[in-house]
Amino acid sequence: PPSYSTCCVCWSVSDLDLFLCFRPNVCAMQQIKGTDKKYFTNCKQWYHRKICGKPTVISYECCPGYEKIPGEKGCPAALPLVNIFNTLGVVGAITTQMYSERANLKEEIEGPGSFTFFAPSNEAWAALPTEILDALVSNVNIELLNALHYHMVNRRLTSEELKHGSSFPSMYQDFHVHIHHYPNGIVTVNCARLIKPDQHATNGIVHVVDRVITAVSNNVQTLIDVDDDLETLRTAIAAAGLTALLESEGQYTIFAPTNEAFEKIPQETLNRILGDPVALKDLLNYHILKHMQCAESIVSGTPMETLQGTMLEVGCDGDQMTLNGRAIITRRDQLGTNGVIHYINELLIPDSAKTLLELAEGSSVATATKLFVDAGLSSHLTGSEPLTLLAPLDDAFKGSMTMTPDMRRLMTNHILKEQLSSKSLYHGQELETLGGLKLRVFVYRNNLCIENACIAAHDKIGRYATMFTVDKVLTPPMGTVMDVLKADDRFSLLVGAIQTAGMTELLNQQGALTFFAPTNDAFSAIPQAELNKLMRNRQELSNVLRYHLAEGMVVSGGVGSHTRPKTLQGEKLELGMVSVQKPVAEADLMATNGVVHAINTILLLITDRNDLEGSNSRSSMSAFQQSSSLKLLLRFI
Repeated sequence: PPSYSTCCVCWSVSDLDLFLCFRPNVCAMQQIKGTDKKYFTNCKQWYHRKICGKPTVISYECCPGYEKIPGEKGCPAALPLVNIFNTLGVVGAITTQMYSERANLKEEIEGPGSFTFFAPSNEAWAALPTEILDALVSNVNIELLNALHYHMVNRRLTSEELKHGSSFPSMYQDFHVHIHHYPNGIVTVNCARLIKPDQHATNGIVHVVDRVITAVSNNVQTLIDVDDDLETLRTAIAAAGLTALLESEGQYTIFAPTNEAFEKIPQETLNRILGDPVALKDLLNYHILKHMQCAESIVSGTPMETLQGTMLEVGCDGDQMTLNGRAIITRRDQLGTNGVIHYINELLIPDSAKTLLELAEGSSVATATKLFVDAGLSSHLTGSEPLTLLAPLDDAFKGSMTMTPDMRRLMTNHILKEQLSSKSLYHGQELETLGGLKLRVFVYRNNLCIENACIAAHDKIGRYATMFTVDKVLTPPMGTVMDVLKADDRFSLLVGAIQTAGMTELLNQQGALTFFAPTNDAFSAIPQAELNKLMRNRQELSNVLRYHLAEGMVVSGGVGSHTRPKTLQGEKLELGMVSVQKPVAEADLMATNGVVHAINTILLLITDRNDLEGSNSRSSMSAFQQSSSLKLLLRFI
């Protein structure tokens, strides 16, 4: 999140702003375009000309208590301090000044003492519902006076002394006002934002606030208990055993789903969660923050930890508060003694309360989800088995998606028999699928892969099972490297060359090899005479083939910008990942003892470039060798 704590932030505004910013006693008012929302600021607190994603208009004026002197920069002249009543006029809180006089408070705030007055702005009084304002002004000597006294503390408190989480007894029956001082510099009292703080007076200090505040006497659980619109939530809290928590001391933020929010959830899903104490507690804790967050403290999207342990992004869009980017908050800042409630019209279901099917439906794996269902695997995705789902991204699927026996078998092999965390996987580990296959884990510097499919997103951990989003459709190993080559007509010439070189046993035995396998097209590109010569020289042919075989398993997802596997011939190949040029015709043909990458060229090693130059004694070198390069970069998509 951005920092608002030092003048260095001024570097991000225009040169004019910077120039005005450092003039003596010049203050600024940032107003969000298209709204009445204003932020009084100085050099120490800038909001980067954007608040809640909206541009702001900045105007400059003398800070209260100062005025211009002709010919001087800024506002160097300090006005004499006046009492609180007159200070209300100086800072523009005219309505509060008027009601103070009507309620016979004027004499008190003109006289001796040291007070802090949280003075509602003119707009704050205008925003009060008519029935509330009428009730106050119709009984000025009691109701209005009490309301104004609740805005006062019987001591001088600067904004620096308004510490986060503190509270102070007001001058109305010692009911406390609750202070929150946020890292972005915003200060609230009972969730009302201080829009003009620290306006000094002879008998105290005035902080102008953006709303009229009311006394707080009930905890958040009591607020939920008395609201019929939160009846379903109340029942769920009791069933999950969270009532005592919400009655206890603390500083909680509750995003309270209304009855309407619960009604939007499919009945089957809702019944499952309500009937599962673990899932229900996770769901409710996902709606509760560990700290108190008033709506006015939010100026941009910020991840915040819930009691459930995962994060919610709490943000804003103009004058609307948002959750995970959605404007679902319908009512804000219902304050209790131990927290604040914001009403929401959608239920937030954490991953930890979801089935595998619900996890998949909420991710970018729609094609895989449909195929799992079409394959008749729904019972595994909605049940309570401890499983891990390997869900390929939508763009991983190519060609026909028709459900056939082979496709059904393939999708079954995308489900592992145990619930796993990607953090617990290790190189060489074997994982068993529901189809009975064993899949291998490959750990690379830049990736974590299961066979050819590499993990493309953070784990989604559900109620009983986990989902790994992967970048490719699995191609489980179906035989040795030699079996893979024999089963593919593109490699018929290569198979013959391998047999001629006496390397069949090498490619059938246990191990871990990476074969950059030349296709028939690669062999056809060699002049026939040169190819015949190569095929007659068993030793040279073996060296050439061994230069195509690397030690260890390198799937395409494990290739970085400069991956250099060592070949069986002894030298190294340099591999790279790019989005153009395709010397690797097809990657990741998986075998039980290695992986095959089809290439449309044959690689020959030349150890010294001088071999290509000069002497006639070297003119007998084959034309194909002379066309090779010293360093060949294999490129993957």
